[in-house]
Amino acid sequence: MVELKVLTLIVTGMGSPSFLVLQPLEEAVSEGKSRVVPICVGPNEALGLGAVLEDAKFTRPMTHDLMLDALTNLDARVDHVLINDVKDGTFFARLCLAQHGRLIDLDARPSDAIALALRQSCPVYIDEAVLEKASFPYLFNRPYDEEAIVEDFKSFLDGVSPDDFA
Repeated sequence: MVELKVLTLIVTGMGSPSFLVLQPLEEAVSEGKSRVVPICVGPNEALGLGAVLEDAKFTRPMTHDLMLDALTNLDARVDHVLINDVKDGTFFARLCLAQHGRLIDLDARPSDAIALALRQSCPVYIDEAVLEKASFPYLFNRPYDEEAIVEDFKSFLDGVSPDDFA
């Protein structure tokens, strides 16, 4: 398993796919290169992820907040997320919960599992075989500048469709 961090969320607008871009922690921009794992997400999933990434506060609980509240009231918490497979461009994940010294393993969409993990500051992992299969090399042509990197990646994604990831 390789731990990931969220590099960015690219929201392209209604009717177009959004992309959650993940990066292996161990490879955080060494020698101007890295790998990224882009996961195509729908508009509702992008909203849930964007809310936690921007630390947005709402007067009513969002679905992920409700789920975490239910887990807390059942004396459970999110332990970690594992992206364990990718088939035809669709990613699969396991949401691992901890409750009273036991681990509970649940099938989950990566976007939901990651939204929950981010809310509880839990690690997100990817199976090494999935990382090899689904990652793309990303070269940085200038000193590390996160804003410039995000802008370059957004430009790259302007010419990409979900079919390119199949």
